[in-house]
Amino acid sequence: MVRGRVQLKRIDNKINRQVTFSKRRSGLLKKAHEISVLCDAELGLIVFSTKGKLFEYATDSRMERVLERYERYSYSERQLVPTDPTSPGSWTLEHAKLKTRLEVLQRNQKHYMGEDLDSLSMKELQNVENQLDSALKHIRSRKNQLMHESISVLQKKDKALQEQNNQLSKKAKEKEVAQQNQWDQQNHEINSSSFGLPHQLDSPHLGEAYQSTEVDNGEVEGANSQQPANTGMPQWMLRHLNG
Repeated sequence: MVRGRVQLKRIDNKINRQVTFSKRRSGLLKKAHEISVLCDAELGLIVFSTKGKLFEYATDSRMERVLERYERYSYSERQLVPTDPTSPGSWTLEHAKLKTRLEVLQRNQKHYMGEDLDSLSMKELQNVENQLDSALKHIRSRKNQLMHESISVLQKKDKALQEQNNQLSKKAKEKEVAQQNQWDQQNHEINSSSFGLPHQLDSPHLGEAYQSTEVDNGEVEGANSQQPANTGMPQWMLRHLNG
């Protein structure tokens, strides 16, 4: 049975349209892979479904590289053909490029976040995994560098605080020694003045005792002067002689 020629127009039936899209998409991706391998060509294929789902194929899974090469080539072509930068066509082309690049970046961001991975092949998933591993190595390296720098700063601060503490301790000891010397000198002066004057002279009872001793001595001497010396004579003879 000979297959009839399919008329190129939009398929009205939604289910048939979806089935046809799935078959044609797989065939298109297969043909892109074959031409890339057989002819050693660098190519990129981007397909969006009616629901906005992205399907793509790029040589070595490097769509960014293909797009950058395309942009460089397009820029070189525009430089050879002078165009008016204010023309609507130029702005439309630039807008389309920026929009495409933005979509690629957003898609890659979703892939790096582990989202929207159903459309990726095994090779593409391995590529994303390698990129994430490389990014993690850079992140860990930067983190370790910051940690070492922080530790070095903390060690310097600790050393400075220890030196400041030692200086304060030294000043406190010097001040304590100076105060101790001052107290010892004051005590020495007080002791010296105390040894120069007897403590008995400072007593108020010492003068009274001395005066009492003088009076007693005077009375005793007066009494001794009034009493006659013992000559061995009777008292009546002594009174007679004194009379």
